[in-house]
Amino acid sequence: MEQPQLEQSVADGVATVVISNPAKRNAMTAAMWRALPGLLAPLAADPAVRVLVLTGAGATFCAGADISSLSEPGDEQQSLAVRAEEALAAFPKPTLAAVRGYCVGGGSQLAAACDLRFAEEGALFGITPAKLGIVYPSSSTRRLVSLVGPSAAKYLLFSAELVDADRALRTGLVDEVLPTGELGKRVAEFARTLVSRSQLTQAAAKEYAAGRTDRDAYWAEQARGSGDTAEGIAAFLERRAPRFTYGGAGGA
Repeated sequence: MEQPQLEQSVADGVATVVISNPAKRNAMTAAMWRALPGLLAPLAADPAVRVLVLTGAGATFCAGADISSLSEPGDEQQSLAVRAEEALAAFPKPTLAAVRGYCVGGGSQLAAACDLRFAEEGALFGITPAKLGIVYPSSSTRRLVSLVGPSAAKYLLFSAELVDADRALRTGLVDEVLPTGELGKRVAEFARTLVSRSQLTQAAAKEYAAGRTDRDAYWAEQARGSGDTAEGIAAFLERRAPRFTYGGAGGA
C-alpha cells in the first residue's frame, strides 16, 4: 500500500505539491502536516520556482485530517494543521489550489490558505469542526471570512454541510469552476500566465492583499531598482513579451 506523503516536483517555473494518501481520500496524517512547512521553505527560496500549485492525488483534493494517525492531544493536532496552513499562506509567490472531489476540513484550510482556488465540477467543500465539537482556529476563521464574508462563513461553520463547486464559486470560496477533465489543462495554462508576469508586482500585491501597510517605501525602492517597470513599458511599446528579471521574495 502506498505510504501517505507529500510529493513535489518543479518544472518550467511551477512547483507542484501533491497530497497523496489515496487509501483515505488524501487525508493529512500528522507526519504530512509536520512535513509541509519544511517542504515549502526551500521552494520559497528557489529562484526557479515562480508559482506553487497544491493538489491531491487522483480524484480527491483532501478529505481533512487522518484522525486515526493523530496520537497527539487535540490542541496539538490543531496546531499542526495551523502551522502548515500558515506556512502555505506565507509562501511569498502565487499559490493555486487545484481541487477535485472532496475538499473538506483540513483540506479546506489548505485550499483557503492558497491565493487562488480552481475547482472541477463535482468538487465538494466542507468545513466540519461542528461535527466533532472542535473550535475552529481563529486564524483560519478570519481567513475564511475574508474569502466568503461573515454570513457564508457562518453557514459553513455552523452547519458543517458540504457545498458544491457552483455554490463555492458564488460565495467566493473558489475562483473558477472547470468542466470534468479540464482542470489540469486550465491550471497549467494559468500557471504559465503567472510565470510570465512580474514577480515584483506579484510579491507586492500579495503583501498588500494580506493587509501589510508598512511597506510602500520598500516596494517603491524595489521597483526603482528592479528594471521591471522599464522592461514592461518597453515591451508594451515594442509589442513583444516582457523579460522581467526581478527575483526577490519580499524580505521581512
